[in-house]
Amino acid sequence: MSALKKLVGRTLRLLPDSLAGRLLPGEYRVRPGQVPPPSPVPETPVRLYVAPANFAGQAYRWARAVEQHLPGVGAINVMEVTATGFRHAADVAVPRGVHAASRRWQRAERAVVPRFTHLMVEAERRPVGNVLVESIEQQIAWAQQHGLAVAMLSHGSDLRDPVAHREREVDSPFHGVLGAPQIEHYERLTRHNRTLLEQLGLPVFVSTPDLLLDYATATWLPVVVDAAPWSGGPAPLERARPVVVHAPSRAAMKGTALIEPTLRALHDEGVIQYRRLEGVPHAEMPAAYREADIVLDQFSLGIYGVAVVEALAAGRVVISHVAEHSRAVVRQQTGLELPVVQARAAQLESLLRRLTGDAAARESAVATAALGPAFASAVHDGRRSAEALRPFLLG
Repeated sequence: MSALKKLVGRTLRLLPDSLAGRLLPGEYRVRPGQVPPPSPVPETPVRLYVAPANFAGQAYRWARAVEQHLPGVGAINVMEVTATGFRHAADVAVPRGVHAASRRWQRAERAVVPRFTHLMVEAERRPVGNVLVESIEQQIAWAQQHGLAVAMLSHGSDLRDPVAHREREVDSPFHGVLGAPQIEHYERLTRHNRTLLEQLGLPVFVSTPDLLLDYATATWLPVVVDAAPWSGGPAPLERARPVVVHAPSRAAMKGTALIEPTLRALHDEGVIQYRRLEGVPHAEMPAAYREADIVLDQFSLGIYGVAVVEALAAGRVVISHVAEHSRAVVRQQTGLELPVVQARAAQLESLLRRLTGDAAARESAVATAALGPAFASAVHDGRRSAEALRPFLLG
């Protein structure tokens, strides 16, 4: 923590909440009526507190998974809510300014956290706010002093090493697509976080298999997807001109610029119907996927995550670049093959032309898509996630 941030934090700490909140900029400002009540505490022998990121709603899903599949476990996820991004389900949503600087909320929350038995810290971020005063190490030590067992959870960009990623991925966004300042930011951030994890020596979980390359002793915690909203669409590739969708939630990371000229050219030629899904609320995404034949995920990182699982649950033909290491982890840990059609950006045009003009290629892709719902259920319905957390929660 920088000396300036410490100084600002100590200064704000001397002021009343109402005044300190007005001095903070933008979404860090604490506004009247924003402070939520303290988190509820489950009435179970094992009580898990997960905070503060909830990226893609996964903390909420993991909390439900352990409650459903592990005996005697209750869980609460607390999400620091930012001004942008999807609004995923959360047990407790805390505005960023409140989480960062409201002593009223922090005092109330700190009174209930010691009643939990376990703490999972997401993305190496401070779980109980007070970001201008305390370090994450201090908050973890505080939790341990109150008897909580602590584990760390990394989601992706907080841990993925840009230097190593450049070496293994020809289309890595860390080659320059992101721009030098952002790449340098990720290099500093991930280097700091890997050092932090090593120094803490706590159990580490990662949400995608590729992150095992960045922290070899971590445990893969599969993402969880509720398949029901995504299922029910027609069989894919029955139209002569298939509908191809791509949702560039983070275009630079997904390699959108590498594939979109090809997609637009094929659309103009009449080979495909291309739809870019941007600004679509998450609640409307299942319908958008069900209306598609082909879902394109990402072509830069070599990973698979929530968006791929949602498309698999919808029974779509999913095309993405998923590196062999991630596929091998899935194979070794589940005995199943990941039913995602492999393609790098440079291969996408020829693949899409084959799927529209070659009956055998189309039949093969449809057969792969048919495996998607069963795979999503077997690996990502919460059962395997709960089993991954069982040693931490139940010993």
